[in-house]
Amino acid sequence: MQAKQTLGILVETEVGNDTKRMDEDRLRQLTIAVERRAPLDAIALLDQEQDAVISEVLSRLEVAQALRVLACWSEERARQLAPPGASGVGQQWTQNLNFPEDSVGRLVEPVTTNLRPGMTVTEAIALLRPFAQPQQLAYAYVVDDNEHLLGAVTMRELLFTDPDEKIEAVMVIEPFYFSSTTPVEQAMRAVLRRHYPMYPVCDVNKRLLGIVRGYMLFEQQTYNLTAQAGRMVGIEKEEHMSTHWTTSLKMRHPWLQLNLLTAFVAGAVVGVFEDTIQQVVALAVFLPVLAGQSGNTGCQALAITLRSMTLNELKPGMERRLVAKEALLGILNGSLVGVTAGAAMLGYAILNGNAEPVLLAGVVLIAMLGSCAAAGMAGVMIPLVLRRFGADPATASTIFLTTATDVVSMGAMLALATIVLL
Repeated sequence: MQAKQTLGILVETEVGNDTKRMDEDRLRQLTIAVERRAPLDAIALLDQEQDAVISEVLSRLEVAQALRVLACWSEERARQLAPPGASGVGQQWTQNLNFPEDSVGRLVEPVTTNLRPGMTVTEAIALLRPFAQPQQLAYAYVVDDNEHLLGAVTMRELLFTDPDEKIEAVMVIEPFYFSSTTPVEQAMRAVLRRHYPMYPVCDVNKRLLGIVRGYMLFEQQTYNLTAQAGRMVGIEKEEHMSTHWTTSLKMRHPWLQLNLLTAFVAGAVVGVFEDTIQQVVALAVFLPVLAGQSGNTGCQALAITLRSMTLNELKPGMERRLVAKEALLGILNGSLVGVTAGAAMLGYAILNGNAEPVLLAGVVLIAMLGSCAAAGMAGVMIPLVLRRFGADPATASTIFLTTATDVVSMGAMLALATIVLL
């Protein structure tokens, strides 16, 4: 009996060891798979796993790569998945959360070691050698006893300089650095003229906090740009293909309710002119044509405005010039498409025996011209107003623009028809 119990314990122990070995093999394979993927692809893979597994995999990644993956989740989700603060990844992620969203500070990774100006080249190389391979060092940074940034040294200088030379003699003094609160968008404009592989990040007192790699700035800005199209229609940047449907519903539905309310506004405009539509039924046929054409004109103006904001081309004082330009383009495009739409209305009214086909064609022409001009101005002014009030200029811009163009286009045509024909 005792022998059977002993055998049972051995079997259970072997099974337990096999399970642990299988779990370890699974974690190792998953870690390798994540290392070979871009952040968004890594998220799609990790979202299929339990939270504990995701946290363990992140703790095994290089700090920089783990931070890249965490930055692509929402802050709430990242807090759930970040490894414990005692780990290198968890500690750095917790520190980065102290900085504003979409700032360089959110992308900081730690500096493994710093140099002192009084060191010799030989001493510096000996200090850096253990970290050269895993960290892919391009520069070493020189700080004083209070960790204030004094200079930067390239690996090339260390390789070709006299071994007994002092670091202060070969370092670049006053190196370019980012403040931890610098927005990623602003940082991107700065790196376009520099193309360094990494940049030091300091606080307001010029204390070195860490580094940010150039490719991480590009990745984060690319991620923000890909999210811009979604934000224009109420899709948050944290939503991905793998996001659970309940989370997607919570993110999207409020914007759809807002869109419904704005649609009621446009519907109310049509309701005011119900008698006009009943007497001139041909107008109902051209209402969606007019709304669609003006809406497209507004979206063109909106796209160029958001692009100008992103690239920092829209300087203070240039807003009026852009509004005037888009209004002019709206008038010109509205005139050209208005002629076509007016001709179509003329033919439609004649075929249906309407008593005033020429007047109807004129109403469509003038309404198209005016609504396209108004749509062009709205496409510029809506993101400008959102930015003025501290909101993201891209957030649900299309919803507000659609409402404005529908109200103006349909209201203009029905008001003109009422005045001219009735």
